[in-house]
Order: sequence, then structure tokens, then C-alpha cells
Amino acid sequence: MITIYHNNRCSKSRQALELIQNSGQEVNVIHYLSDTPTIEELKGLLHKLKLGPEDLLRKSEKLYKEVYVGQHLTSEEWLQVLVQHPVLLERPIVVNGDKAVIGRPPENVLTIL
Repeated sequence: MITIYHNNRCSKSRQALELIQNSGQEVNVIHYLSDTPTIEELKGLLHKLKLGPEDLLRKSEKLYKEVYVGQHLTSEEWLQVLVQHPVLLERPIVVNGDKAVIGRPPENVLTIL
């Protein structure tokens, strides 16, 4: 089963979800703004993505620009920030088994379907 960390208000996230649905595979949709991943879940995603916490930050978000730009936090501190402010989490994140991609552009999801 494919899992997508989804924000329905995001066009890229909607496009990625549509690609998954069109593939015919089952999809588990996690609305991460209301069902925020834990630090342990984020660590698991980062491992599958082969990225660090800062790589998951949406640096175009107003909150990031107003509060976090230029800050040099530890990985653990960035994870805390992502749990406290899930709006800063890059989207969508799509997981298939032990592989994951960020669906920007949405066609990235095709690499793990």
C-alpha cells in the first residue's frame, strides 16, 4: 500500500494523489496537518528519503521566513519544529515500502509506484 502525507489545499499534493490513484494501487492518505507525524515517524521518513530534517522544511512558508530563517538548529530541534508546526513540512511525501519521495514535482511519485 502507498502512503501519502497529504495537504488537500496544495495543488502538487492533489496531483501526486491523483497519479497514485490512477496507478490502481491502494493508497493510505494521511492529512499531516491534523494527523501530525511524531518525531519517530519523521525519523523513519527521513531514513527512507535519505534526507535530513532541514531538507523537509518548506522554506517558502511565511512562518519559516518570519521565525526560522537563518537559525542553526540541531537535527533534533528541527524535528521538534516540524512536529510543532506541520505546515513547515514539505509536501507531499509518498511512501512505498522502504522507499519514499517528495512529490515535487508530482511525477516524482512515479519512481516508486
